[in-house]
Amino acid sequence: MFSDDEVERYARHLVLRELGGPGQQRLKAARVALVGAGGIGAPAALYLAAAGVGTLRLIDDDTVALSNLQRQILFATADVGRPKVEVAAARLAALNPHVVVEARPVRLDADTLGDLLAEVDLVLDGSDSFTTRALVGDACIARGLPLVAAALGRWEGQIVLLRGRPCWRCYVPEPPPDAETCARMGVVGALAGVIGSAAALLALRVLAEVGEAPAGALMLFDGLGWRARTSRIAADPHCPACSGAGISLG
Repeated sequence: MFSDDEVERYARHLVLRELGGPGQQRLKAARVALVGAGGIGAPAALYLAAAGVGTLRLIDDDTVALSNLQRQILFATADVGRPKVEVAAARLAALNPHVVVEARPVRLDADTLGDLLAEVDLVLDGSDSFTTRALVGDACIARGLPLVAAALGRWEGQIVLLRGRPCWRCYVPEPPPDAETCARMGVVGALAGVIGSAAALLALRVLAEVGEAPAGALMLFDGLGWRARTSRIAADPHCPACSGAGISLG
């Protein structure tokens, strides 16, 4: 199943009792959609590619800006103005030529959702829009896909794995009217590495079927106070997405 290059490349995985050859084979066969190639998506994509996830679909319609470079570690100064997914695809291919990278320079919305999330095994959402997050959450419920959702701002980040109930709309029924963005409130760059890497680790556990992945457990990390805590998201019995009532995906 593995070439000599792959055996050496994944040697530290293959000797892990919990992962080993079978787990690495599952990673090689897996297809992941990453929504957003920014602060969270950049480190997550690097670690998923390095781990040998077979196919990574990068979804982002943005171009590299100078202000991205403080935290989006896939990009360099010379990349400013270029499409993020184009640059990211080249960097990931250079990191691991055994990984197929699908660059999708498209904004995910109700019209593009069906194509962008088709034929994948897991979705990792690092987008910075509550509208996009709700669309992705609804689509994962409708398709039975596990969703790793992560977000950050200032000194704080959060990560959750959602599989069935509870879902994203149980956690955020409606977008907050005063939602802040990193552009407005700022974010410390290294926090993106912490949260993006943790999101990748959670995704790898799900894909390789290692242990009991903590579905519905929201991890909150405070980089300024240097503490982390976990809380459980409760399933909303009246949730329009996951309670059985159904929801239109456009």
